[in-house]
Amino acid sequence: MSSGDGGIEMENRQGGRIEKLIRSDLSRLKAYQSIIPPDVLSERAGIPLERVIKLDGNENPYGCSPRVGRALAGYPFYHIYPDPEQHELRKALSEYVGVDAAHIVAGAGSDELIDLILRLFIEPGDRVINCVPTFGMYPFCTEICGGKVIDVPRDQSYALDIAGIKKVMDEKTKVIFIASPNNPTGNITTQRDILELVELGKVVVIDEAYYEFSGVTVAPLVPQYENLIVLRSFSKWAGLAGLRVGYGVFSTLIAEQLLKIKQPYNINLAAHVALQESLADIEYLRDTVKKIISERERLFTRLGELEFLEPLPSQSNFILCTVKKGDARVMYERLCRRGIFLRYFDNPLLRNSIRISVGKPEHTDTLIEALKEMC
Repeated sequence: MSSGDGGIEMENRQGGRIEKLIRSDLSRLKAYQSIIPPDVLSERAGIPLERVIKLDGNENPYGCSPRVGRALAGYPFYHIYPDPEQHELRKALSEYVGVDAAHIVAGAGSDELIDLILRLFIEPGDRVINCVPTFGMYPFCTEICGGKVIDVPRDQSYALDIAGIKKVMDEKTKVIFIASPNNPTGNITTQRDILELVELGKVVVIDEAYYEFSGVTVAPLVPQYENLIVLRSFSKWAGLAGLRVGYGVFSTLIAEQLLKIKQPYNINLAAHVALQESLADIEYLRDTVKKIISERERLFTRLGELEFLEPLPSQSNFILCTVKKGDARVMYERLCRRGIFLRYFDNPLLRNSIRISVGKPEHTDTLIEALKEMC
């Protein structure tokens, strides 16, 4: 036997022992279904990268502010650790949100903040209410933190079932997650429904990752309710998905605890610079948001003209469609071969559905023509 074979045999023996030390609940955990990057999509479809039409990640097709690239290229202090207490970031965000900086904590995307919130509140066996269908990170992070996910289905219009939420609550319930606008359905939750949940005394997390496309927020209410949390992102409206920066609005007590338990340097300096430059170029970004909203309405109209699709009204930067005739998976695969990438769903609450991110006008036109050819 060669030394190489012996090494493999030793690794296999050790692997059997190590496997027993891994948390049993995590060994059974299903990996999160992540978005595939454009270069991989290009290779899979066998087409040039520039021909890829990526409508699967709810990203801003216009990209970030031009100021961001210039500032990143000229920044001289990448060799220095970033500020662990995020003083400048929190100050800039407080001016944007309209609450004191003491209420704000930034994260490496709002995904990190979801994880930190659950680490702060959830002990093994504690329950987290998840209003399905919704963003998959809520149950994913809950299970990693040892919590128990309690799914409460939304109604036929994808509104919250408030009575259903109240029915499943008990003393082990700690957190309720609500995405507004909801992903993947695009509808908002009313302030009245949110405050009814807040009055129940549990931690209510309102994920406003798509706030800039809806204009509807409860962030100004956070200082009045210690158990209300609002999460936001710079991935969607500001085009910073690749730099991973988001933030949350919390009671000052929760903010203090999160700053204590987060990784000290969780926001890298490139993300620091990009966020501040984005807020300094707010009118440019608001203009791209207006373009996306306008194109959302045009896309909704064009999709509605196709007899085999039923688009849902959306207040986000994507549109969910029920495939009335045909198979969503087959449609998805045929579009992939043409370099057009969407998301498709086929589960009990989202039967035979596709979600389309809003792109540029030319993306809409290419998509619609491709769909027409499938009739």
